[in-house]
Amino acid sequence: MQLVVARIGRAHGIKGEVTVEVRTDEPELRLAPGAVLATDPAATGPLTIETGRVHSGRLLLRFEGVNDRNAAEALRNTLLIAEVDPEELPEGEDEYYDHQLIDLDVVTKDGVEVGRITEISHLPSQDLFVVERPDGSEVYVPFVEEIVTEIDLEEQRAVIDPPPGLIDDRAEIASSRDDSREEA
Repeated sequence: MQLVVARIGRAHGIKGEVTVEVRTDEPELRLAPGAVLATDPAATGPLTIETGRVHSGRLLLRFEGVNDRNAAEALRNTLLIAEVDPEELPEGEDEYYDHQLIDLDVVTKDGVEVGRITEISHLPSQDLFVVERPDGSEVYVPFVEEIVTEIDLEEQRAVIDPPPGLIDDRAEIASSRDDSREEA
């Protein structure tokens, strides 16, 4: 199975290094020197990582055969793809690969069907499940412990405890003005 593990950004310096946008929780495993990665577009690769280092909070990589800024800049926006055994599990107990979560049924803790996960959106602050509802509409569910209470891969479902208004229009609005009217 192939997983996107990074996207190549801008060239860094004049010796062929590039910045990368990491898209894996295991960069030390997937983006280590010697790793051979497929690419999208495919004609760009495969690429073999020669060196890697962190500079100012960003991962910089250099690939074999990419020795100057022009060659590095030509790789910009290329996706790096690792071959992963489909049976392989992430190291952490409560960690999952996207392919494990796609197509899970989403139900509330009360057993009410919400829909099916069609996509995982990786935002800077948190990940979101994109859930397609039975009527074809979509709802976004933050993948946080307070809302997603259980992932059951054997039963192929994700159990959620959504706050009011997340999956329906019954938001609770709290206002201090309500209290003052009752006292008057």
